[in-house]
Amino acid sequence: MRLVRKSWDKKETNGSRGYLDGQMLIAMPAMRDERFARSVIYVCAHSSEGAMGIIVNHPAANISFPDLLVQLEVIPAADLIQLPPRAGTVKVLKGGPVETGRGFVLHSSDFFIENSTLPIDEGICLTATLDILKAIARGKGPASAVLALGYAGWAPGQLETEIQDNGWLHCPADSELIFGTDTEQKYEMALRKIGIDLAMLSSEAGHA
Repeated sequence: MRLVRKSWDKKETNGSRGYLDGQMLIAMPAMRDERFARSVIYVCAHSSEGAMGIIVNHPAANISFPDLLVQLEVIPAADLIQLPPRAGTVKVLKGGPVETGRGFVLHSSDFFIENSTLPIDEGICLTATLDILKAIARGKGPASAVLALGYAGWAPGQLETEIQDNGWLHCPADSELIFGTDTEQKYEMALRKIGIDLAMLSSEAGHA
């Protein structure tokens, strides 16, 4: 696995265009793509050039954050016992099907690395370098963070088309949806945030 800097900072900044930077996408129950079934995605960048986001409710199987620190040689195995408690609570997620060998850390804005950290919206940032893992291991990282392996990406106009075809709903982001430890509940939490009961939601929502 590699953590690298991705150049997403060329996104449009004109908020009047209706782009979804800093919003949550919620997959409709009838989502045909199994990779995104029941997924909640934090949109990191959305512009006329396409979109990029991180799935925040699909845990990576059999991978813990402390073990990942050892695998990446951020710390030696002998130092695991000395990790600060906060490091043990960082969730490792399946961030999406694109570039699954790369890591992306979504985190609170109380941590920033010049030329590496991308501010997104409402106190949320994205950093994709090993430096943030080293900081977390030393107890000097952000107050809240999740590590995603891979990301979700859309070509120009693709996300807009999928939304028009009732593939996605969207809602404002909040820290519990992004950083909350109960990943299994995030899908229904996101739906409730926009007043929808999953049991009552039609797979054809939005059609007359």
